Amino acid sequence: MRHARRNLQRIARLAAVGGLVCGSLMVSDAMAGETRAPGAGTAPAVPAAAPGGVVVERLGTSRTAGSWIGDDGRPVVAVTDQGAAAEVRRAGANPKVVDHSTDELRSATETLRGAPRVTGTAWAVNYRTNEVVVRADRTVSASDWSRLTEIAEDIGGFVRMERSQGTFTTRLNGAAPMFGGASRCSAGFNVTDGQRSFVLTAGHCGPVGTTWFGDRGRNDRVGSTVAGSFPGGDYSLVRYDESAVPDPAAAGIVAIGEGRGVRITGAADPAVGQEVFRSGSTTGLRSGRVTALNATVNYPEGTVGGLIETTVCAEAGDSGGPLFAQGIALGVTSGGTGDCDSGGTTYFQPVTSAMASLGVALSGQPPAPPAGADGQPAAPADPSTPAAGGTAPDAGAGGGAAPPWGGTSGPGIVTDIAAGLGPLGAVAPGVGVIGASLVLLVVSRWIQTAQGRRNYREYYSQTWA
Repeated sequence: MRHARRNLQRIARLAAVGGLVCGSLMVSDAMAGETRAPGAGTAPAVPAAAPGGVVVERLGTSRTAGSWIGDDGRPVVAVTDQGAAAEVRRAGANPKVVDHSTDELRSATETLRGAPRVTGTAWAVNYRTNEVVVRADRTVSASDWSRLTEIAEDIGGFVRMERSQGTFTTRLNGAAPMFGGASRCSAGFNVTDGQRSFVLTAGHCGPVGTTWFGDRGRNDRVGSTVAGSFPGGDYSLVRYDESAVPDPAAAGIVAIGEGRGVRITGAADPAVGQEVFRSGSTTGLRSGRVTALNATVNYPEGTVGGLIETTVCAEAGDSGGPLFAQGIALGVTSGGTGDCDSGGTTYFQPVTSAMASLGVALSGQPPAPPAGADGQPAAPADPSTPAAGGTAPDAGAGGGAAPPWGGTSGPGIVTDIAAGLGPLGAVAPGVGVIGASLVLLVVSRWIQTAQGRRNYREYYSQTWA
């Protein structure tokens, strides 16, 4: 009997130690894991360029020319002198000495913006090449192209002109599809003002008053557009009807097709060079990289500025769909050129500026205050605040933003238990194993101590007179 107890204690101790090891591995895997697009490589985290952003702010726009994520995953900062390069190295980033500062590049874009508007053109600053790139699609006439070229030459040799075979268009027509008026768009992200629920989508999808439905037959009413901006910006708010308000468990999920989804836990601005993902009802889940920030596009409907330029493809019907990376909301689809067969350039409205202007935040987070009296947007919602939990609704094979209306629960990317824990859900199983193992280890030690005391009493009780 005594040998059996000893064996039981040994087994308990071994199980406890094994549980600690397994639990630690589970936590490590969960923290390192990331839902990926098919065939995609490892994407750097959104904060990867943080050292670059800090040093750029400290050095100022006259000594720097932007930052981006290098091929090795480290932040790179463009600087105009060796002293600034030394500071960049001390901050933990890689410096690149260039000829033109942010002030010069910004002055060039302001000159372009002040020139007569030419539909079918776009421009953005390419930090990597230290240039302003001006693109003109096939609709731009030879005379307009000649006039733009003259303006570029007057600015300086750091303005590069490119012709495109495609046409700059908004991606109207149609992540879960929303049907309104004569257009079909994609839902972006679920947001709230603290009391009511909305869909954040593209502004060009429809003006204030547009009624939206979740089906092509216009039977399943979703809500109506109550605010937005286009042109100028490209964002709008669709307020849910009471009967269509999404379940809080699904509000923080964007669907990526085949019943899968990605939990959105915060919002931020992307970094140049960062790998990003877009979901839309026409072309599903697609990936690419950020090539520029604060881009300007002259659509036929008007000029939109402050956009994110990417290599992600998009087609008609993807408008308003979500752009994200590693669970962080980045933007909603605006427009671009090309398609998903030949590739192209796609632009996105940043969610941070859109939400700050509208006074909303991602569902499950406190709303950002609206823009102040000076017209400057207030600070965006805290990206560290977890969004509401839930499993991903089934978006079907087409992918896209999670349809809060109608959809049935799919397998998602987390279990129901983990979903209730928000961003801690992924590590919860490993933490549970570690906790149980520690309890087992303590109990086995207590049993051993208690058995020792019992044996001591039995031994000496035999010698008492």
